[in-house]
Amino acid sequence: MAIAPDPFEQRREQMYGTLAPEQVARIAPLGARRQLRRGEVLYDQGDREIPFYVVMRGTLEAVRPHDATEDAITILGPGQFTGEMNMLTGRRSLVRVRAREDGEVLEVRAEALRVLVQVDSELSELLMRAFILRRVGLIARGMGDVVLVGSPHSSGTLRIKEFLVRNGHPYTYLDVERHDDVQALLDRLKITIDEIPVVVCRGEKVLRNPTPEKLADCLGFNRDLRVEVVRDLLVVGAGPAGLAAAVYGASEGLSVLVLETHAPGGQAGSSSRIENYLGFPYGISGQALAGRAFSQAEKFGAGVVIARSAGKLLCERNPYAVQLSSGEVMHARAVIIASGAQYRKLPLVKLSVFEGAGVYYAASQMEAQLCAGEEVIVVGGGNSAGQAAVFLSETATHVHVLVRSDGLAETMSRYLVRRIEDSPRITVHARTEIESLDGDTRLETVRWRNARGEIESHSIRHVFLMTGAVPNTGWVAGCVTLDDKGFVKTGGDLTAEELAAARWPLRRAPYLLETSRPGVFAVGDVRAGSVKRVASAVGEGSICVQLCHKVLAE
Repeated sequence: MAIAPDPFEQRREQMYGTLAPEQVARIAPLGARRQLRRGEVLYDQGDREIPFYVVMRGTLEAVRPHDATEDAITILGPGQFTGEMNMLTGRRSLVRVRAREDGEVLEVRAEALRVLVQVDSELSELLMRAFILRRVGLIARGMGDVVLVGSPHSSGTLRIKEFLVRNGHPYTYLDVERHDDVQALLDRLKITIDEIPVVVCRGEKVLRNPTPEKLADCLGFNRDLRVEVVRDLLVVGAGPAGLAAAVYGASEGLSVLVLETHAPGGQAGSSSRIENYLGFPYGISGQALAGRAFSQAEKFGAGVVIARSAGKLLCERNPYAVQLSSGEVMHARAVIIASGAQYRKLPLVKLSVFEGAGVYYAASQMEAQLCAGEEVIVVGGGNSAGQAAVFLSETATHVHVLVRSDGLAETMSRYLVRRIEDSPRITVHARTEIESLDGDTRLETVRWRNARGEIESHSIRHVFLMTGAVPNTGWVAGCVTLDDKGFVKTGGDLTAEELAAARWPLRRAPYLLETSRPGVFAVGDVRAGSVKRVASAVGEGSICVQLCHKVLAE
């Protein structure tokens, strides 16, 4: 059984390095020695809360089982160790690990490993780097427990791909139009072509065009969905602000649970490149930044629940509670509203028909591949629109940027404006708005009204909408005070009249990021008056934790 080519071979020492004897000695008190027989399976694909193993004698092999066969991943010898990011998240194992010969391992339970990476800085760096790189390697090689059967012309396929990619879950993609062996798989699973897209979990469970919630459940994302537990802190939203709150809260000893509707990162997570965030002079993609922040939150013990949206804040209870759209009720002594904002949808008749089939709200590598070699339209004048235009211009034949104002100077960072002005592949159309979208099942034609009031028709099949921001505050309506645009008011922005109307019960005034409800805070894009920058969101999330400590001590 040959081992498949590894695109991360040059980093193999970091991925599969050997622990020094003194490092093994520091781990040994946390575990117990276990004798192995040849062929013995230590854990299998789909297992949860698997132990961490250090090879003391003999060798182990890690494989990916699928379709009654196995793909080899790696072989581990004395001093090497098992595991990847699922070791810390508690999600289902993606691989099978077994003994290649008689031997011995040091077995450490998962909860003990989590303590180790929090208290031992040297081992934490070594193990975290290896776990992250191993996960990235699995993603690059498509070696997960999921097979997605879909079509590039299916909006459902794009939606599922985006969910898997942004949640860092490796998968195998089979295109019904390109892969010859797809029909055999469909026949074996009794799936018709009309049911595409289809997700097959661990070769056993078939999901037809699943919702994110059903997909997350099948993949075992949500081990922390325990309704009986009262947390210190419940964070709603895993964008930069929410993840910062989770990292700082958990690292300071608070029990923290984060609820996320889609995937870590929020709007920032879909950004192709963030270049004005401190500490990253060459820039970093939103997905990479979100992935690192998510790993930090998991490292310090924060729970993160994916594909569960907040339906309603139950603010009359003590402690507070959030009812999920799926019905469960989660309790906490303090709540941070970090549910962010979403791009405003244009009032176009056929918009919903083309969403995911020509109309997109993110410009990641997936969308860039769909429109390579074609013209595209980006609507919006903010930094997100500018980043998307510059990124898409690398693969598109031309990018048309449509803005309602006279230009970009007042709404976009200067470095982005300069890149757009210098690019021969980007044209800015000032005082221009889309009039209509046309096509059958996919977008084919866009009509826009230019600065002279003339209607132009263009055969363009890809439109990226990044216009304005609508706060995700429907779930807190009636509990906290909102401004006239629906953003959450906090701290000094709350007037005496508003606090009286909300029946503020304390002698003190609300803290800086506190809402009209004591112990309920708002951070990031959802907060009225916030600066719409990643650095600002991270700062608010971290500051807010200090204020939570004050409230919890009251």
